[in-house]
Amino acid sequence: MAGLWRLRPALRGLRCRADCCCQAAPGGGRVGPVAPLRRSAGTALTTSVPGLGRGCQETAHVKRRVSQQSGQHAEGLLGPSQVRSLCRDLGVRPAKALGQNFVHDAGTVRRIVRTADVREGEVVLEVGPGLGSLTLALLEAGAQVIAVEVDPVLAGALPQTVDSHMPWASHKLEVVTMDALTLSGPEQLGGLLPSRMVANLPYNVAVPVLLTALACLPSLETLTVMVQAEVADRLAALPGSRTYGAPSAKAAWYASVRRAGAVARGVFWPVPRVDSALVHLRRREPPGTCASREEVFAVIDAAFAQRRKTLRQALAPLAGSAAGAESALRSAGIAPGDRGERLDVTAFAAVAEQLRRVGEERP
Repeated sequence: MAGLWRLRPALRGLRCRADCCCQAAPGGGRVGPVAPLRRSAGTALTTSVPGLGRGCQETAHVKRRVSQQSGQHAEGLLGPSQVRSLCRDLGVRPAKALGQNFVHDAGTVRRIVRTADVREGEVVLEVGPGLGSLTLALLEAGAQVIAVEVDPVLAGALPQTVDSHMPWASHKLEVVTMDALTLSGPEQLGGLLPSRMVANLPYNVAVPVLLTALACLPSLETLTVMVQAEVADRLAALPGSRTYGAPSAKAAWYASVRRAGAVARGVFWPVPRVDSALVHLRRREPPGTCASREEVFAVIDAAFAQRRKTLRQALAPLAGSAAGAESALRSAGIAPGDRGERLDVTAFAAVAEQLRRVGEERP
């Protein structure tokens, strides 16, 4: 505070008074003119004041926190003007069919990275990096990023964007041009084993992409994704709620799921017509069962194909008859008159086991 107090008279262009702690300039004259303020790469503002005595430092630093309010450009990250400029230079028009809404807010992408708890040196899978807003935030955190992008134009431009905005991290980026829904294993990612997935997922394929990644990449421990708010609600829904459905039960096979906050529409360009939210998944062991995942998911799909049907009716095609479905349900401890929305994933697994038994007993 003493250094700041000494600097104020000079900053205001005032003559040093007798009660000022600054010493007079050599020869008893006034303190010379203040050099223009300049901002360093960090958060300090620096000014040089000629003629200050030993009581004052030749250079005074006034620390100032750089605002990270929504919409403002942060060093190394993409702001609104950078996003529009990249689209213009690449000839890209955001496509509704691909669910392209580009994030242009530094605070939002940094919040996603914090929510994902990304640590330096971790291998992170990003699906649908687009122009690179979230990619840059992940690299800023020290992650090694595998970016899977279906659009060849965006995939080709991403390394150049990183070279331009964060050249010191360009060696930590790997870009794979492919449809994430065709992912079958880590060999398609160059053999790298990501421990986290962090992404702004296209709304129209968010659930299939999540389930594909969980199924094909067992190295994934957590997934933190931005999706349509309605999708986030469905993924995190609990049995018995109106939003609970097939996505909820299938996600629960792999992981615990929680909603991790809302995201404002204004951080996107173009602005979407729907609300967005973050959802966080942490992998856990699936329910103990002799039924395969495919068998359990088949039961889940049948149970929610027509929500108004009882399980006895909904599972009749899988069991070969309504009577067979009733037998399987009773053996699993489930009331045949219940509906799918009342069952958790462990109950679905139990039903799948009994349906297998019923199938083996059929002539």
